[in-house]
Amino acid sequence: MNRTALASTILTSLISSFAPAAAADSYPVRPIRLIASFPPGGGVDINARLLAEPLGKVLGQLVIVDNRPGAGGRLGVEIASRATPDGYTLLLGGIGMAISRALYTKLPYDTLNDFAPISLLTEQPNILVVNLSVPAKSLQEFIALARAKPGTLVYGTPGVGTGTHLATELLLTTERLQLLHVPYKGAGPSLTALLANEISVYLSTFASALAHVKAERLRALAVTTAKRAKPLPDVPTVAESGVPGYEYSTWYGLLAPAGVQPAIIDKLNKSVVTVLETPEIKRLYESQGLEPNPSTPSQYSAYLRSETQKWTMVVRGAMIALQ
Repeated sequence: MNRTALASTILTSLISSFAPAAAADSYPVRPIRLIASFPPGGGVDINARLLAEPLGKVLGQLVIVDNRPGAGGRLGVEIASRATPDGYTLLLGGIGMAISRALYTKLPYDTLNDFAPISLLTEQPNILVVNLSVPAKSLQEFIALARAKPGTLVYGTPGVGTGTHLATELLLTTERLQLLHVPYKGAGPSLTALLANEISVYLSTFASALAHVKAERLRALAVTTAKRAKPLPDVPTVAESGVPGYEYSTWYGLLAPAGVQPAIIDKLNKSVVTVLETPEIKRLYESQGLEPNPSTPSQYSAYLRSETQKWTMVVRGAMIALQ
């Protein structure tokens, strides 16, 4: 090879090696689509809309929320998994991704390998509440009551295979309790049934149960997150109440299709952290009962994997039929 040809080859190689970095430096140069895999008004949509505008300001481009509901959230996740991995399609994901991996034998995407986690966004505590007719004043008293009357107390859920169902089963299997399960068609009917004393206990989203607890229509026994919830600081966690290691939260995170350049993932991560650490944005999230909880991409990846493993074990332990 002559000197001219050699120089040309070296120059081409150098240009190719710098091209990805240059693309990442200029990213984004056009609007970004943020897929929300549930209809407007739910937790995924609320997180997406609270994030979109401030994230767009930090990045210097519009971030447009694209609601793609269907198949229990799996349709939007599938669309995101098939998108071009250039950083211009992102996914607002949540705990449902881990639960779907545990419950469904045939998904049109690989939860752990078809996505590049960017950052955890928020988590929402859930709260174990009982009807006032239940004599238990604490979680330990409730556990003792359930053991004394196996198979007589009734718990409700928004449906078989929902996060509430699996989280309740996790508690029951950990403590070896036997309760009757009544699945309802959603969270609202479940809470109504508890208020009407049709069921004894319900693991509710925090926002749904808070008003009833404060009005003393329901009794709060414990919150499911690792830390106590700010609006009810006197209510202990499940772990504090004698069930060490128990933790359940409705969490949300930001992901991209697998294959997006690491430099773009890093830029998105830093931008998300900037947004979530802004005091006024934190207050907006907290007003919706959501606690900002940003992470590194590797931390989110490990968390998604651990959550998938945890709920897979719960499904097996509770002998819930795979779908």
